[in-house]
Amino acid sequence: MPTLFQPTALVGAIAIAMGFSTGVYANETPTKTAVNSALETLVVTATRSEEKIENVPARISIIKPKMLEQSPIAELPHLLMNDASIDMMQYGGYGQAASIFTRGTNSPHTLVLRDGVRLNTGSAGSASLAFIDTTDIKQIEVLKGPASVLYGTDAIGGVVQLVSKTPEKTGAFITGEIGEHKTYKSVVGADLAENGVYAQIRGQHLESEGTQVTDFKNSNAKTGAYDQEGFSAKFGIEQKQYAASIDYSQNEGTSIYTDGIFDPSYTQLLALKNKSQDFKNEIMNLKGRVNLNDKISVNARVSQFKDELIQNDAPDYVENITKEAELYGKWQFTPHQNVMAGVSHRNTETDLLSVDWSTVQYDKDVSSTGYFIQHQYQNNNLSTQAGLRVEDHETFGTHTVGQLAARYQILPSTSIYSNIGTAFRAPTNNDLYAVGWGANPDLKPEESISYEIGLDQHLTDHFKLGLSAYRNEVDNLISWKNSQNINVDKATLTGGELNLNWAKDELFLDVGYAYVQPKDKETDADLPRRARQSLTLTTGLQNEVYGISTSLSAKSKPKNGSGVTGYATVDVNTYWNINPNVKLFANIQNIGDVEYKNASYGGNYFYVNGGRLASAGVTFKY
Repeated sequence: MPTLFQPTALVGAIAIAMGFSTGVYANETPTKTAVNSALETLVVTATRSEEKIENVPARISIIKPKMLEQSPIAELPHLLMNDASIDMMQYGGYGQAASIFTRGTNSPHTLVLRDGVRLNTGSAGSASLAFIDTTDIKQIEVLKGPASVLYGTDAIGGVVQLVSKTPEKTGAFITGEIGEHKTYKSVVGADLAENGVYAQIRGQHLESEGTQVTDFKNSNAKTGAYDQEGFSAKFGIEQKQYAASIDYSQNEGTSIYTDGIFDPSYTQLLALKNKSQDFKNEIMNLKGRVNLNDKISVNARVSQFKDELIQNDAPDYVENITKEAELYGKWQFTPHQNVMAGVSHRNTETDLLSVDWSTVQYDKDVSSTGYFIQHQYQNNNLSTQAGLRVEDHETFGTHTVGQLAARYQILPSTSIYSNIGTAFRAPTNNDLYAVGWGANPDLKPEESISYEIGLDQHLTDHFKLGLSAYRNEVDNLISWKNSQNINVDKATLTGGELNLNWAKDELFLDVGYAYVQPKDKETDADLPRRARQSLTLTTGLQNEVYGISTSLSAKSKPKNGSGVTGYATVDVNTYWNINPNVKLFANIQNIGDVEYKNASYGGNYFYVNGGRLASAGVTFKY
């Protein structure tokens, strides 16, 4: 690597860039405040159609475009750490496998979507978060609480939806970012938008030498190097009476990780060895809408998600293919009421071979059809939402889930909401068919019921407070016992959240605090690896010309963490739009280079986080 980009020099260059960004164009006319912008924020995850966020009778947070654009290198697990309700565990640094715990629930209990396409795999049940590229993502919506009425299985703890960009004007750009650990990323893209017709294409390439994956220091094992490349394309038409779009994205690469050799008692690590795996994920999404009249619209979607993982030093592989077809209609039968009803069909196929510990091989597919209906009422001070879903699962028969929710504007500056909902998660193909890994075809689906109340208060024109309390009870929790998966455990997740948002002119401050008791009801012990307390804080200055922000993410030490530690890390981000065509930016993730244990590796050894990653980049746009 050239001397210019050695770590010390790079950090210094970032500091200089930050100095420039805070002193130029200080008298520029401010844009709308963040408060006004928040009030205009539209979300789609809670209701399947655009909805003002302040009307949603649930707790939903947004990772906004400015945060996504501040660093192309920033990967999805790191971005999700900005939400206090999410406990993110990554088994090593950049490009390593990650688990997401939303409000204390298990990782497969959070449904991850991209424009409605399910990214949770049929084998493990959770999404491969580290391998999902965010190059063309506009915003990330995090819906807390059950959402099985609209999305079927998996949405027990919540939904993370990646909303992709739709071109609004014609243009092109190229971005390059380079950072520590020989990390760099390049992105090129072009947009076309005219008279309701749009087209978009993106291409990206990333490489990183990686960082230490485990805390086992006496080893010649390399760090977790990672590379990926991919592209996406979208074409569509958006008119008042009809709309249609086709979206394709692909991301593939190689991830190097470490594996260990233990003594027979599994207490002492004797050696580490390198392994590498090739990954590829591919999304095809075809959507359409027709407005039959001013009151009735019909929507359809056909999609496929393919997720592959192939080991390079063994015959092991897994291929997941999820195909979905969906049709639903919405009827605005009065000015204040609408009803939505539809049907969705999903087929999930998994082809897997593993010979690492014991030979596991199967090729299975599972189908499920859901029928759902949802009613909404909105009038002045009251917003309500009621829904019901009947899921006909090929393996587990018929399951019915429901949800009731309401938000009431008590005063012009005060609103309260409450909701109750049920959800379920069908066992994965691994749970059912992976002989040698505890396969049990007699497993029952996990079921939950959740209660939540909340309050939102505008303390001043610039200061907003949000409070919420919830309890989620999960039955038939799938657990490992006596070398087999069985429905034994029952869990209760009881917690609360506090959010403070302040914005005035170009300044802003966002604070999130979350507390959860993730209890095993049978033993009264905390579920492993979950932090009880989480704190996030982001503050800074932003306008159309320049900006600087600092973010804190902190987690307490889990009470049943098997040695997992708490942590507090700080990120710094800055940008400067020199002119309409050139943007400079610089970022430092984990500026203090804090190291913490985030998951047990076996014996007395642990995976550790990736440490500091400082970077700087430039965007040229036309």
